[in-house]
Amino acid sequence: MTDKQLKLVSDAASDAHARIQEDFKNLNPVIGVNRNMRTAGIPADAMTIDCLKSGKRIIIILHDGQPDHVSYQYSFKDQDPGPDFELLPLDDVNADLFYEWMKTYFDA
Repeated sequence: MTDKQLKLVSDAASDAHARIQEDFKNLNPVIGVNRNMRTAGIPADAMTIDCLKSGKRIIIILHDGQPDHVSYQYSFKDQDPGPDFELLPLDDVNADLFYEWMKTYFDA
């Protein structure tokens, strides 16, 4: 995964985060980018979007072996993710998508 692709995804998440905070005062998502998987020999970067209020988490994986896709999963902050991730074309990732994910999953 190139830094350009990671920047594209994290910028989209940041834009959605700002809109969510404006539209939903009860939600306060926290976005984290983790590049430590690489030190463990896994050629991927991870991003999490956490809702501290509900404990819900959205996990996004950017794997070098699939540079045109992202994997994602709805999860919980205090639980290990399950084995099944959904695959999405990188071209479909944008601020509107992240906004909808946070609105739908976190505000449910």
